[in-house]
Amino acid sequence: MTLRVLIADDQELVRDGFRLILEASGLEVAGEARDGREAVYLARRRAPDVVLMDVRMPSVDGLQATRELAGPQVTDPIAVLILTTFDLDEYVLEALRAGASGFLLKDAGRDQLVEAVRAVARGDALIAPSVTRRLIERFVERSLSPIPPELDELTPRELEVLRLIAGGRSNAELAQELMISETTAKTHVARILAKLGLRDRVQAVVFAYEHGVVQPGARRA
Repeated sequence: MTLRVLIADDQELVRDGFRLILEASGLEVAGEARDGREAVYLARRRAPDVVLMDVRMPSVDGLQATRELAGPQVTDPIAVLILTTFDLDEYVLEALRAGASGFLLKDAGRDQLVEAVRAVARGDALIAPSVTRRLIERFVERSLSPIPPELDELTPRELEVLRLIAGGRSNAELAQELMISETTAKTHVARILAKLGLRDRVQAVVFAYEHGVVQPGARRA
């Protein structure tokens, strides 16, 4: 099944470039939006698998559009991959809080962009390594949230898997490191997300650091 992607960026040349890259890689462009308001409108009507969302746009910015499409209160969220030229912590943190499934800088290579779209679509949401460690470390330096009771629901193995997820491991790396099958690794991840009430792996990473399950400096992929 062909992945359908909606592109939201206020610059026509940027949208054209993304379209060429995506279509050349066998992905379908479900539409193009010039601002956050149009992105929300088109996404709700065309139901793309992923929305490529710029941060700084007129009318409604990408962060607000992300909240409307993927925020905690959204019943049927759409996966949003934030793309921006701004390597700034506040954008990353706000994007994650808004419900984004991934964050990538616009200077990423075309292969990295396509793989990021595929990763977000299949639920293996990731954030650009160049910004993730600094974001999480500064976030944790500010404050740690109280340990939630849901953590007590995790088995020792699931807690170990959560730490590895926070370290950036993919399902394949989890399987290799724990000497289990990839199917079993996926099952562990699914159970962790369900028990903690989390949507995806990005939320699991933030949760793990926010609640002190891992400490800044943990290995990230």
